[in-house]
Amino acid sequence: MFTPDDDDEAAKHQTFTRRAMLLGVGQVVCFGLVGARLYQIQVMDEGRYVPLAEGNRIGVHLRAPERGHILDRFGEVLASNQEGFRATLIPSRAGDLRQTLAMFARIVPLTADEQERIVQRAQRKSRSAPLVLAGDLSFEQVAELSVLAPRLPGIATEPAPKRTYFHGDSVGHVVGYVGGVERLAMDDDPVLRLPGTRIGKSGVELGMEDELRGVAGSERLEVDARGRIVRSLGETAPRPGRNVVLSLDVGLQARVMARLGRERRGAVVAMDVNSGEVVALASAPAFDPRELVAGAGADAWKARLNDPDKPLLNRAISGLYPPGSTFKMVTALAALEAGAVTLKERVECAGSYEFAGQSFRCWHRRGHNRVDLHRALKESCDVYFYEMARRVGIGALSRMARRLGFGEVFESGIAFQKAGVVPDPVWKRGAFERGWLGGETVITGIGQGFVTATPLQLAVMTARLATGRKIVPTLIRHNAGARPAAEGDAFQVLDIAPEWLDAVRKGMVAAVNEDGGTASNAQIDGSSIVVAGKTGTSQVSRASSERGQGELPWDLRDHALFVGYAPATRPRYAAVAVVEHGGSGGAVAAPMVRDVLGMLIAEDPAAKPAYRQPDADRRADAAGRSAPERSD
Repeated sequence: MFTPDDDDEAAKHQTFTRRAMLLGVGQVVCFGLVGARLYQIQVMDEGRYVPLAEGNRIGVHLRAPERGHILDRFGEVLASNQEGFRATLIPSRAGDLRQTLAMFARIVPLTADEQERIVQRAQRKSRSAPLVLAGDLSFEQVAELSVLAPRLPGIATEPAPKRTYFHGDSVGHVVGYVGGVERLAMDDDPVLRLPGTRIGKSGVELGMEDELRGVAGSERLEVDARGRIVRSLGETAPRPGRNVVLSLDVGLQARVMARLGRERRGAVVAMDVNSGEVVALASAPAFDPRELVAGAGADAWKARLNDPDKPLLNRAISGLYPPGSTFKMVTALAALEAGAVTLKERVECAGSYEFAGQSFRCWHRRGHNRVDLHRALKESCDVYFYEMARRVGIGALSRMARRLGFGEVFESGIAFQKAGVVPDPVWKRGAFERGWLGGETVITGIGQGFVTATPLQLAVMTARLATGRKIVPTLIRHNAGARPAAEGDAFQVLDIAPEWLDAVRKGMVAAVNEDGGTASNAQIDGSSIVVAGKTGTSQVSRASSERGQGELPWDLRDHALFVGYAPATRPRYAAVAVVEHGGSGGAVAAPMVRDVLGMLIAEDPAAKPAYRQPDADRRADAAGRSAPERSD
């Protein structure tokens, strides 16, 4: 017989069983969730977490590659690397860091403040990340550090080549220089985050940075939970940068620089009209890159930046000048192509041109009388080209200018080229929020007004006129792997009628060789070589139209320009000179191009055996490179 106590006991047992069941179900659910999560992490997401775990266990130390050399077309070294050493520290291996630094300072001087800054840097960074303690160590210091290595835990010496430049300021603008990496650029390539890394800052050093830099090596290190290195898991050697061979002839370049150096400021560009290879690229004043990489102080940098002559500006590719009368070939071709004029039609020049109530003067105040295209180019009659510009309009002028290389930046291997300005109504509206005026078309016809160009663009125009092909300039030799060298027939034919080009060429020949030509100073004395060319004098201030050049202060005088090529019958080389405030293209720039073309024809660098690398990717080791080879 059951008692009430038995009923209570049964109820309690039933309650306990239910709770146990609920607890068991909860445990199963919890363990199931944990198991599912573990399965997801270990199996489903293995590809995500294994690398993270490996990243915690394995540290990768990058090793900087050696920078490639820069050579001229004959293998002359322009920039290379000088052997050097530096001392580095891995804090996790150093034990008592302050004590280790104090010992190091007995060999390589470090002040107490410098030692403390190193300690603070080590505390901010990963303990397995190397720090540079000192660079440019002497051989005696390297030897002493090696002997005392057991007493200097965590400190090691390693090669740290220094960039070295040759031939001074004659190639400074072309080669450029290297400098430290700005913080904004550090995400581009892991090697840029390495201490002491240097990258190109100007010239070919910057323009060919990707080829010259090389590929970083690495060492994989196993570390413990505190970041201490346990062992090395292997390393990959860095791959040196590729050598870059320029089309430049450094001997010719030096002579061109010496000739240009007679003037205060200016630029010269000389190129092979068949291949587009630039054989001389000069800018004055210049700078010696050795002075910059040696560590020019803040005062020296400030002096260069504030120098009114701007020695750091490469005027050959970044100097923007009104092309002046060298633009008249553009106007002539635009008018001929549009059918706005015939070769025999003559235009009356009375010394000025009236348009929309304004008077535009010709340089010849008494006028040229009646002139056709041939005579207009020979004597550089402004009135003729005012009229041609009015007839064809700014659209035709702009289109022809672009076809001849104006307004274009070329992939030539050198940095900081400027495009200049090829004006039209759309450009002016965007630049000034004003409409185009007819008078602006008139002065564009003689290369004044808004139109600007670099000497390199003027050289390209000259080469295209000489060959009738779309010549593209390059500073890089084809066997360096940058681009294949093209012979003249490999370039696209210009979409300009051959008869119009021939008429313009004859006018350029006449300007140099016929009586009354403005460029008679470009004739090469004692030579049968015929030069074709065109003078240009671009106005800097209104004062120059009212007073003689000799009466003006130097900085108000006109710029002097000349573009030319030779031989005229079978073009080989083109050369351009721009002399800032030179006053007269015929008197100053034409003789300079004459001298440069004379050097080019006499030496003919493009016909000489040039340096060829047997394998563009093959490099000698850091101990030394084989001497350049010469071959046909």
